[in-house]
Amino acid sequence: MGIMEHFRLFVLPFWLGAIFLLIALLYKYISWFVGLAPGERRLFFRSLFSRSVFRSIGEVIRESLFHRKIWKTNKLLGYMHTTFALGWFLLIMVGWIETLVYFKGENVPLYVDIFFSYYVHPIFEHNFNFSLIKDALLLLLLIGVGLALFKRFRSRAMGMKRTTKHTWGDRVALSALWLIFPARLLAESMTSAVIWKFGGIVWALGEEHHLILPGIGCGSFLTNTTGEFLARILPPDILQAGELPAWWFYSITLCAFFVALPFSRYMHIFTEIPLIFLRNAGLRSGEKASSYDQFQTHACSRCGICIDPCQLQRDAGITGVQSVYFLRDRRSGKLTDQVADNCLMCGRCEQACPVGIEQNKLRLNSRRERAVPVGDNRYGYLDGIDRSEGEGKVGYFAGCMTLLTPKILRAMERIFEASGEQVWWADKEGGVCCGRPLKLSGEIEAARRMMEYNTELFRKHGITVLVTSCPICLRVFREDYALEGIEVLHHSEYIQRLIASGKLAPRFGGENFAYHDPCELGRGCGIYEAPREVIRSIGMLSEAAENREKALCCGSSVANVAINDEGQRRIGERVAEELAATGATAAVTACPLCKKSIARSNLIPVYDLAEVVADALPN
Repeated sequence: MGIMEHFRLFVLPFWLGAIFLLIALLYKYISWFVGLAPGERRLFFRSLFSRSVFRSIGEVIRESLFHRKIWKTNKLLGYMHTTFALGWFLLIMVGWIETLVYFKGENVPLYVDIFFSYYVHPIFEHNFNFSLIKDALLLLLLIGVGLALFKRFRSRAMGMKRTTKHTWGDRVALSALWLIFPARLLAESMTSAVIWKFGGIVWALGEEHHLILPGIGCGSFLTNTTGEFLARILPPDILQAGELPAWWFYSITLCAFFVALPFSRYMHIFTEIPLIFLRNAGLRSGEKASSYDQFQTHACSRCGICIDPCQLQRDAGITGVQSVYFLRDRRSGKLTDQVADNCLMCGRCEQACPVGIEQNKLRLNSRRERAVPVGDNRYGYLDGIDRSEGEGKVGYFAGCMTLLTPKILRAMERIFEASGEQVWWADKEGGVCCGRPLKLSGEIEAARRMMEYNTELFRKHGITVLVTSCPICLRVFREDYALEGIEVLHHSEYIQRLIASGKLAPRFGGENFAYHDPCELGRGCGIYEAPREVIRSIGMLSEAAENREKALCCGSSVANVAINDEGQRRIGERVAEELAATGATAAVTACPLCKKSIARSNLIPVYDLAEVVADALPN
């Protein structure tokens, strides 16, 4: 057909880069998949014959190509990411289909698809205008490149206060990516310019060919117009001499991007797809680091969307420890304690992440790897501890922070008394911690011993309902304890149930309350409505600007083992300012730790939910 005899050396950089990328991807994915636990591999293979495959395909289309979550967060960023992902994908597919149609299914070398305009010189008068479609897609991609450049220097105009810091691999890959599409435009336009100036031949099947006369050119509205412009301004000898270098430049930019990709954030382009299939098969990160974690860390595109929600940076001025940098450092094997430990683990970044990476679990298992092993004698003090009192099918576990906040304890005592409930108090005079703070610091074994002790205690006293005022305790009871047959409730849920059943009848007053969603209760346990319904039963409810899934962290998270008191105070003040801005007369939260942290600012009176309910009870 005349294609092989017109082979050009400029296709070699593309080929070498593509082969390198293929080998690198196969090596990484095969080694990661082999490293999965046998049970995880079985889950994946079973999913291939289930409906989860179709769910995964749909998610790949929505998130890997259309970037639906990014669009919902920021439309300009959504357009930029979609042009690169969907635009480039469609450009490749249209080029492949054009080659099949043009050569009627005959096998041709792969480089013909990639460098079609050089080898075939498509003219825009075809019955089906592939050139028009490709030029339109190329224009969209060039606009995306322009937005990406603009974002690096004027991120605030793109709705981002901060952008990520790049590694050397990122810089090489990013520079190559920015050049690929301008290089393609230049190469195709140079070929069009040569055809416009001197004429040429369009190859078809067999010996058939068509002559293109000067003054026509090839391509469509973008490449043909640019080519005509170049033909008019460039001398003939420069025009002819410049065509091949332009195609060399395009091929080299492709090669540079392919070679740098495995060492850059752009590994997410290929890694997000297997992650989606594995996740929908049921795989999750756990307390121990696993091979599955590799898919998560490499699926991070470092888009930077998780940076702005981080209150450590926004309110405390702590930089370089955000999730995007944690994932970067963990991926490169350069993770330090400072980065791993300095995190509130509030879930705001995880909620904002368009890829759905389990940021907190990855933080947790990275801390576990750094924890110093201790001997069994450390836990000897647990034997025989039982300071519980009372009896009843309802058990109340105050938790460490509630015990340090006596007003909440007294309020719960009054609520129990008013409702007529018989309650067994697990730790009224002190007891054993729930274990979650130890778990969050990476002390998994110590946390396990705590959990075993408390579970035995609950079983021993035969409770059927376990109530706690601490969301930290609530979450660990629900996620990590084996409490089959025992219903675990937060005191907001329990109080709501008492009011709904008529066992508790608080008075409705005229006070206006601004409610603060604690991280562990809201994003952690998904409890948003129960405390709001309780507040509405006693007064008016005002919502903070950032609430529910996007609620601010109080700053005193037990998960952060590196932040200083001043940093915590500044974050707490920011929350208090937002609550005070609602115009409410008082703030209500449902976590003893949040209450203490927000109240430090003295900007607005702060109460626990149990306190305002107890105050509303008839004397």
